[in-house]
Amino acid sequence: MGHTLSEVALMVVFGICLWTLIETNTAHYLLHGIHHKHPTDGLRLVFPPAAAAILCFPFWNLIRLITTPTTTHGVFGGGLLGYVMYDCTHYYLHHGQPSSDPGKHLKKYHLNHHFRIQNKGFGITSTLWDHVFGTLPSTKTIDKKSS
Repeated sequence: MGHTLSEVALMVVFGICLWTLIETNTAHYLLHGIHHKHPTDGLRLVFPPAAAAILCFPFWNLIRLITTPTTTHGVFGGGLLGYVMYDCTHYYLHHGQPSSDPGKHLKKYHLNHHFRIQNKGFGITSTLWDHVFGTLPSTKTIDKKSS
């Protein structure tokens, strides 16, 4: 469509950033909420591919509304890449054993969201939007001996 490689890369990065915003959204939480009732169940951890495919249609239309016709494909592709990165990261945070940062930090951050403060720390692949929306959990640890 006449774009340079750097322009396409920028579109993809924009799409990934858009996905990270969507992953913190309440609608996503409602679709994903059953996972919160059973956070260690591997069968409820990744969003079902058939449902994801169905949701591609409204996501495509949303992207078309906020982009130009020549940038829609790149931004949509970036959003899909962001979704796949999210699902892989989310699965790894629950079932993997990260040995170094950023994996260790993200795992602690996410498990804190599940087991301590469920109304904060919604970001899975990034804490960016938790900073923006003020949903970043406190870094203080709970002293279990005093409670």
